[in-house]
Amino acid sequence: MMYPFMTLNDGTEIVHSQMYEDGTVKVYIEKPDEKYCFRRATCILPEYRWEDIYRFGDDDIKRFREIIQSTAHLILEFAQEGGLENASLLTKTKVCRSGIPINTDNQAN
Repeated sequence: MMYPFMTLNDGTEIVHSQMYEDGTVKVYIEKPDEKYCFRRATCILPEYRWEDIYRFGDDDIKRFREIIQSTAHLILEFAQEGGLENASLLTKTKVCRSGIPINTDNQAN
């Protein structure tokens, strides 16, 4: 399963997989391209191992590496929780000691 994570200003999409049993997460980067259809690259977390790089240059990969390194903790968390949307739903609901959910949407922080 792939989960959307981020869209950059230039149209580049960053999505990630669920966390696999070995603790890895695949981060896929794609950018539409008129000539080549899509440019793409895959980064395997937590090793930051790159594979399947197609039509991205060294400067592109350097920029993507910086983005992924600065957000890897979120990607790894979201990969365990079923993506950003599921993780954000979990943070909106607090549970009191008795186990009853408390809706925090309208409470002041």
